[in-house]
Amino acid sequence: MPARGKPRPGGPPLSAAELRFLRALVRAKVDFMIVGLSAAALQGAPVVTQDVDLWFRDLNDPRLHRTLRKVGSGILEPVGLNPPVLLGEGVDLFDLVTHMHGLEGFAEEMKHAVRISLGSFRVPVLPLDRVIASKRALGRPKDELYLRVLADTRKAVRRR
Repeated sequence: MPARGKPRPGGPPLSAAELRFLRALVRAKVDFMIVGLSAAALQGAPVVTQDVDLWFRDLNDPRLHRTLRKVGSGILEPVGLNPPVLLGEGVDLFDLVTHMHGLEGFAEEMKHAVRISLGSFRVPVLPLDRVIASKRALGRPKDELYLRVLADTRKAVRRR
């Protein structure tokens, strides 16, 4: 059973429009989860990021497209090497992730997602262990800087 959690003070600050979008995704039962450093921040990691990475089971899911239309947004399809992008009011903070390095596929990772409260609803979030695994697999210098902080946060969370 996925863990349930409360938002942590270090979580990303979200506008009313951004929260409305996430709530709409949850209500429409769109399969997605928050990943990357935003997922870590929501679990208490003292990290800063400029965006919120969203990983969807299927970017062609009609429920996703209905939800985007409902909030006045849409997806710009990939062009060349550029990934797909969300367009519209209240979605510019979010980046679409189409693959997570060092992890299983979406369906397997979703089985272990933690549920974090954002006010009146909960969002699925990639567990801290899996954020760490992905950062390690990427091996980017900027990710190396975060690994010690993420490991320390994991220890603190386990003690709670």
